Amino acid sequence: MNVKIVMMACSPALLFAQAADKLDPVRTEITVNEKIAAEAPASITVLNRLQVQANPGVNVDDRLRSIPGFTLFRRSSSVVANPTTQGISLRGLGSSGASRTLVLWDGVPANDPFGGWVYWTRFSPEDIDRVEVARGASTSVFGDRAIGGSIQLFSRPAEPWRVHGAYEGGNKNTHQLSGGFSHLRPRWAFSTQGRAFRTDGYYIIEDGRRGSADTKAGVDFVAGDMRLDYLGAKDRFFLKFDALAEDRANGTVLQRNSTSLGTLSGQYFREIGNDNLSLTAWHGREEFHASFSAIAANRLTERLTMRQQVPADVTGAAALYRLRRSGANALFGGDFTRVEGYSIETSFPTGFSNRGGVQWQRGAFLQGDVKAGPLKLFGGGRIHAAGAQGAFFSPSAGFAIGRKQWRGRGTVYRSFRAPTLNELYREFRAGNAVTRANDALKPEFAFGSELGLDYTGETTRASVTFFRTSLSDLVTNVTLLSTPALIERQRRNAGAALTRGVEASMNQRWRDLRLELAWLYSESRFANRLRIPQVPKHAGNAILMWAKGKTLVSGGLRSFSAQYEDELNTFRLPGYATVQMALRHGLTDQVSAIASWENLLDRRFYTGFTPVPAIGAPRLWRAGLRWEGRVRK
Repeated sequence: MNVKIVMMACSPALLFAQAADKLDPVRTEITVNEKIAAEAPASITVLNRLQVQANPGVNVDDRLRSIPGFTLFRRSSSVVANPTTQGISLRGLGSSGASRTLVLWDGVPANDPFGGWVYWTRFSPEDIDRVEVARGASTSVFGDRAIGGSIQLFSRPAEPWRVHGAYEGGNKNTHQLSGGFSHLRPRWAFSTQGRAFRTDGYYIIEDGRRGSADTKAGVDFVAGDMRLDYLGAKDRFFLKFDALAEDRANGTVLQRNSTSLGTLSGQYFREIGNDNLSLTAWHGREEFHASFSAIAANRLTERLTMRQQVPADVTGAAALYRLRRSGANALFGGDFTRVEGYSIETSFPTGFSNRGGVQWQRGAFLQGDVKAGPLKLFGGGRIHAAGAQGAFFSPSAGFAIGRKQWRGRGTVYRSFRAPTLNELYREFRAGNAVTRANDALKPEFAFGSELGLDYTGETTRASVTFFRTSLSDLVTNVTLLSTPALIERQRRNAGAALTRGVEASMNQRWRDLRLELAWLYSESRFANRLRIPQVPKHAGNAILMWAKGKTLVSGGLRSFSAQYEDELNTFRLPGYATVQMALRHGLTDQVSAIASWENLLDRRFYTGFTPVPAIGAPRLWRAGLRWEGRVRK
């Protein structure tokens, strides 16, 4: 057998040139799955493949931090953060580890079924084609997990006989190996990819406070997926399987956790004249193990306090039908999920417990829009049943009006979120800060409104949005006890809260040079005027990117103002700023050198109090080679 290597149809040089040549228009649709989108008067940010590559980071969450308002529960990266704290907050709807944002991967929900958080190690940034971030529940299409918005991740499409592989190494004894293959025929496509990562990690307690109980925090993982597509003229279908195995050191000798999971999903799509039908189904299983300890005040010793085993599985399905008519569109459908999970806890010395159960959710929705000249009106509603939590109605309405390069938009909506099995039944510990479960939690509600203006020119794009969201029965971690040796909290419905503010962004291109600026102001407070924890008032990002020929160079600044660790506003986390940099250069048509630096200036910043202050990532760098080509007989 002779193997012939030929140049890729989309070489790095061509990709960079195309990306630098023009700006993408303002996005006016929220993609529901790969083939169906719903018009919405929402604030939507799209990162294409080049923008994802221009933001350094091991996982996708680090690269999405260039979007102001995107945060995990704490400031920590998913490289060291406990996975149960990797829920997403947008626009200040934070305060607990449960995600208030729905994450979809190729149209299939990717939030953890038991707790709502996201395993960011599942997604390889190099194999993501684009990311869409929609803030606010401005459409009734999605269920309760989208109370704060939605994030769509789309895999890179298959190409004929495409093969790729990469190795990166960096400080902290960091190594990453990745590779994949895809092939495309007239009616069929197949793709697979995988990556393995390991690192010694870094200390999350600063030098002067560390003791012999402290070790470095980090993660080792292996993840991959494979997908088979049928590409008919009117019918399309895909079947996909992905799996993850990860092991984490959480910063002390005794505190560790590990996860293994697998998800099988499929989606059918059919064109029916001008209309479209989509059917999606998925099933996932996972098992999470964790150990927790109590740490002596001098941090010289620790004592094992609990071991946890959390098995969970999820089964879900969704049906969508889109009607497209002259001047009007409608999207309607329904979905359901069944989640079963248990927190099996062995506490020392108190004993054994097994808490959890089954959680059913079912919903039906209708979302439509009608056009009258330059004005487009939107409306929708969703009936959602959350098992024992009851049934709820979530309406939405809005408008958009366009004239030449300008587009004005506004929307109002009401949404809710039912507590997860994790919030109801699982205890959590970070250092000496213990968070108790609460099986009496009620759903939380949000009533939101926003008004925005978009401008799209040939070389300039700008957007500004004013928003206001009132929350009732917000689930947050309420402090019961606070001492130097122990902080005890419990998840509770904290009553009313209000978040309001403004977000603005601008993109400017000068030939091969591109500047992106973004800023978020979020005033997020409880009814007693105390700040909602884990929410900075200001967040900003600036990135300058130069792409020409086979070379991409980008540098960025991310800044965050102060925020609080707790709902009492006792523990204040100062603001900080970090500098990032990424470099890619094509050595040949198939081989590129890659390098990245995070926290380039080695700025020390705080990520939490346990009650000892925890610190974020120091300067991290990685460098390596990436090969992409086509191989055929």
